[in-house]
Amino acid sequence: MNTGVEARITEVMCASYGRLLAILSARASDIAGAEDALADALARALDHWPRTGIPDQPEAWLLTTARRRLIDMRRKAARVDPCDALPEEPATAADPHEAIPDERLKLMFVCAHPAIDPALHTPLMLQTVLGLEADRIGAAFLISPNAMAQRLVRVKRKIKAARIPFRLPDEATEPNRLTAVLEAIYGAFSLDWLSVGGPDDLRQEAAYLATLAAHLSAPDPEALGLQALICFVIAREPARLRDGMLVPVPEQDTALWDTSLIDQAAHLLTRAAQAKRMGRFQLEAAIQSVHAARAVSGQTDWRALSQLYAGLRQLYPTVGAAVSHAAAVGEDAGPVQGLALLDQIAPEAVAGFQPAWAVRAHLLARSGDVSQAATAYDRAIVLATDVPSRRWLEERRMAILAARVI
Repeated sequence: MNTGVEARITEVMCASYGRLLAILSARASDIAGAEDALADALARALDHWPRTGIPDQPEAWLLTTARRRLIDMRRKAARVDPCDALPEEPATAADPHEAIPDERLKLMFVCAHPAIDPALHTPLMLQTVLGLEADRIGAAFLISPNAMAQRLVRVKRKIKAARIPFRLPDEATEPNRLTAVLEAIYGAFSLDWLSVGGPDDLRQEAAYLATLAAHLSAPDPEALGLQALICFVIAREPARLRDGMLVPVPEQDTALWDTSLIDQAAHLLTRAAQAKRMGRFQLEAAIQSVHAARAVSGQTDWRALSQLYAGLRQLYPTVGAAVSHAAAVGEDAGPVQGLALLDQIAPEAVAGFQPAWAVRAHLLARSGDVSQAATAYDRAIVLATDVPSRRWLEERRMAILAARVI
């Protein structure tokens, strides 16, 4: 195998898998069949391209080959004589990207159909639209790879058997399904929150899908809020790491932030606010806008953050929101008040939640209880799932033990 050709095939599939699958699925109304056809096209590319060279439009080559495979599958399923002609399918543009937006959004809404278990909305979108493997999705949802794969196979069969239409829902049903779509996009964006660049950059792909959803939802304030939230976060990417170690937002060098992207996010958030229909993603974007304001004011408005997190807890009560609220209150009103809020969260809810232990460690250190802070840092370090965060936690622990102060 020519390694250059193999690398190019991998690059094309990473960049275009979801786009191609969306087009094929919409034509066949069969996600599993489209996946099989695309896999067959990939196998043919691995066989032909090293001998014939990489085509000028590799995505179009894969799409055409996969469509032919789908036609063959339909002939066999319908027991049609190979000499008989099947009805012509709609013409496909030479560049598959020209047909992407509507098709990808259709596939996302299919995955969010009310007939599908809501717990599988996001995993199904992660696999079909973003091309993630079942083991990676299972790890994110704390489910074994085999169990996740089986669930996804079953739900794809259900989509075909129930003949769920591959189309955008009408305005009466769109809001509920749009919520599921936005949750899946944000889930993809957050899955590898420290990854930047490369062909497998889910963050950039999720950013594209958020833009697409906001553009085609006429416009929904929460879709605009999600797009704003993602823009705020991506704007800080150059400052997120230093020498392989995590840099918390309040400590990042604002000179490294992308001010044009921050301005774009602020504009999107203003547009969303005009609808006067507050939602989770608008609140989270507003929280990020407060952090972004430090680039101008030079300081973080912890009072504003504590109020916004309090609102988020009321609207979207999660453990993450509760812990973030405690952290903001701890910075604004003092560590004792922040710890009191942490103690109000059910112990079983935070036992394995790394941010809760990191916040507790920080607030204990600020209150002067270095011994308990070190113990909390130990727990946070054990629970850390990425190297940059673990290194930051270890550095903080060593600092408080060495200086006996923060």
